Parts: sequence; C-alpha cells; structure tokens
Amino acid sequence: MNDSTFDPKAIFETYRNAFAPALKAQQDGIKAIDRVGRYQYAVAGDYLEWSLAQAKAAIGSQTPAEFVSKQVELTTALSEKLRARAQEFVTLATDTQTGFTDLVSDATSKVAELSRKKVG
Repeated sequence: MNDSTFDPKAIFETYRNAFAPALKAQQDGIKAIDRVGRYQYAVAGDYLEWSLAQAKAAIGSQTPAEFVSKQVELTTALSEKLRARAQEFVTLATDTQTGFTDLVSDATSKVAELSRKKVG
C-alpha cells in the first residue's frame, strides 16, 4: 500500500520551479518592449522638435539664404541626435540579446541539473 500524502506545497513548488524560466522570459520581454516603446517615443519627439523648428525657420526667415542656412543647421542637429539614438538602439538590442542568452543558459543548466538528479 502506498503511504504518500498529498502535499500541495510540493506540487506548487515543482510548478514554480518548472515555469520560472518562462516567467523570467515574459518579464524580460515586457521590459524590452517597454524600452523599445520609450526609444520610439524619444525618436518621434526628436522629429517633432525638428519639424516645429523647420516651421519656425520658414516663418521667421527674411531671405532665402537665411532659410537655407537655418535648414542646414537644423538638419545637422537632427542628424547628430539620430546618430546618438542609433547608438542607443544598438545598446538596447545588445542588452536584450545578452539577457535572453543568459536566460536560456540558466534554463538549460537547470534542466541538465534536474535530469542528472533524476537519472543519478
């Protein structure tokens, strides 16, 4: 006869351990989506500022030469901002990829450890 008792804590702990990597992946995914959303919002803000400055330059310029020089100045400033944003995006992508790689490595090592315990 089997004398095992029903232990809900052990069952919940087993499920918690089994689904911990998936939960961590979801949390990291949400963080990455949040960072990308904030990044896109910042880029959109840069373009909005640039277009407003272009409109002000068009209205406030007295001569075509002054307007062209303002456009060149504004476009140069925008290109520098976008270059910095591109570097920010590379950092964001690298951080996300590193986090995902670490997560997969941790999950793989846990599975290997559990399978060794079960076999051995």
